Amino acid sequence: MPDPGPSRWARPSIILVATDLGDLDRLMPFALQQAHQSDARIILLHVLGAGAGIAADPVGMPYYDPAAAIDFAIKTLEPWRTLARTQEIPCDAIVREGYPAQQIIAAARQFKADRILLGTRSRSKVSKLLLGSVAEQVLRSVNLPVITVGPEAHLEAVSGTGSQRVVLHATTLRETSSPSAALACEIAAAHQARLVLMHVLPPVDEMKREHLPTALDSTATRELQILAAETGANDLCCTKVETRIAHGHPAIEILAASVELNAGLIVLGSATHSIMHNLTHDRTVYRVLAHARCPVMTLRDIEEQSVPLPQVHDAISM
Repeated sequence: MPDPGPSRWARPSIILVATDLGDLDRLMPFALQQAHQSDARIILLHVLGAGAGIAADPVGMPYYDPAAAIDFAIKTLEPWRTLARTQEIPCDAIVREGYPAQQIIAAARQFKADRILLGTRSRSKVSKLLLGSVAEQVLRSVNLPVITVGPEAHLEAVSGTGSQRVVLHATTLRETSSPSAALACEIAAAHQARLVLMHVLPPVDEMKREHLPTALDSTATRELQILAAETGANDLCCTKVETRIAHGHPAIEILAASVELNAGLIVLGSATHSIMHNLTHDRTVYRVLAHARCPVMTLRDIEEQSVPLPQVHDAISM
């Protein structure tokens, strides 16, 4: 997918909302808010996966009825499409059949989306944090910002009445942190928000056992300050960049900071496949995505991957 550039990512003109229909009440308030902020068009996409069109006849025999499944999906999407248009937001509703992740990726390319918005699932009974296989594949496969809205995210909780909005950028301080920090800065500037760059160090006792400097004396603190200075020097970033160092479990500290700051958006550091693997080894990313009270934006390192594009058959509500 061609790189539209951080500026267009900060003020998207096309927002692709991928929905399983059950998460529309959670996704659409954020989608409408973001569309208002950047005068964006919304593409509402639902993908009928394998077996979605299976129905039963009067004697209980199953049969394939994709037309009924498509009709149900369109009728479910229609009230939201109408609501968007009554708010003067261009919005189209599309239903496709196939593998959901592939169809979402294909739609993002087809419509030249600047941002993908999708939902996540909460924890399972075996404590495995689930993004859902579809969301995980999308996160690993597209080279544009993906905003996930977890089950604990609510628009009213991040409206920021009486206070300046906050964008919290959690960074690993790897070389690939700069692009996502720049994007976070542009988003903060576009919405007149504070930008806080955060890095989480291991627990203090662990670092002391290794005779490593902690907190303000750490190398990470200096690196974070350098990143903040470089980010703030961006011509498109006209906001003050603050830094924050914490010790402990990354997910816990990031979530705690987002609550304390009443963050309206969490931006996770740019990640190649290998870095994403390192981050998710202890489920840090998954925990943040599943439990954040605000949307979470992730951005992969810019590295084009070849993803097979399926044949496209749309049922479109215009």
